[in-house]
Amino acid sequence: MLNRTLNISTSPHIVKGLGTDSIMQNVVWALTPVALFAVYSFGLSALLLLVTTTAACVLTEHYLCVVSKKKSTISDWSAVITGLLLGLTLPPNFPLWMAFAGGAIAIALGKYIFGGLGYNVFNPALVGRAVLQAAFPVAITTWHPAFLANRFTSVSVSTFTIPFMEPAVDGMSGATPLAAFKFDHITASASELAMGLTSGSTGETCALLIVLGGLYLIARKMMNWRIPVAVLGAVFVLSGILYLIDKEVYPSPVFMLFSGGLMLGAVFMATDMVASPITPLGVVIYGAIIGLLVVVIRVWGGLPEGVMYAILLANALSPHIDNLIRPRVYGTTKRMKRT
Repeated sequence: MLNRTLNISTSPHIVKGLGTDSIMQNVVWALTPVALFAVYSFGLSALLLLVTTTAACVLTEHYLCVVSKKKSTISDWSAVITGLLLGLTLPPNFPLWMAFAGGAIAIALGKYIFGGLGYNVFNPALVGRAVLQAAFPVAITTWHPAFLANRFTSVSVSTFTIPFMEPAVDGMSGATPLAAFKFDHITASASELAMGLTSGSTGETCALLIVLGGLYLIARKMMNWRIPVAVLGAVFVLSGILYLIDKEVYPSPVFMLFSGGLMLGAVFMATDMVASPITPLGVVIYGAIIGLLVVVIRVWGGLPEGVMYAILLANALSPHIDNLIRPRVYGTTKRMKRT
């Protein structure tokens, strides 16, 4: 009798030879125009800030790998992304020692403590930013104007603040468009917001460059387009309804879309592959929650901006969203699914 062996194996699901390092590297390329425009807008202060946060993240990750006797993972580019994103969420005149501390916290508490890349529950850059928000509320809400004439020959007086000393405040410091609207009901034009011609965080620059970076990643199939569309769509719909109710009290949906860090958060932070849901419906619900929370915090909260808290809260809900809408396995009934 002839013996035959039946070999059973998994399907070849991998269709491209793209590793984590390749994906992360492309995200860095997509962020590069945004970072360059930030340096163009704010000058040397922004350049030093981005270099500091990125160096802090890379050095911290390498150090933690060495201490835990693991192979260094800095070559996967994820620490570089965390550093760039953290720097882009901070004011350009933010003291460098605080920025370095934020980068170390982002990697240690936001990423490494959960097990490293692929295990982080929250977006690491926003974890670092949240700690800095709580620890240094004055420094993180002191804004530097863009396009100063001497921005490439001098830096803000607060940039080189001595550690644990109170940073000096420039006489030219002013409010962001969101703060100006919330406290003084003054709105900036849509064109200025879209082109990044206003003051704010380093990443509150050219919204068009952020969108182009997102489109590049979507075209390379390295980003789930449903998340930013759901975030921005929810913001537009809810703020549009409020605007129709009372145009004197609530800002226009265009202002809400292009102001603050919404574009950067929706495109590069809410789309974190680990901290976001994996089901098609789940990512839409996840994005809608972020958008709704952004509007609620901006309109009724005590702070003019709410993107950071909205994304972190949605990160916490992400696994529960997937569990609640887990798709039914083909060929089974709802009763079988529960068992």
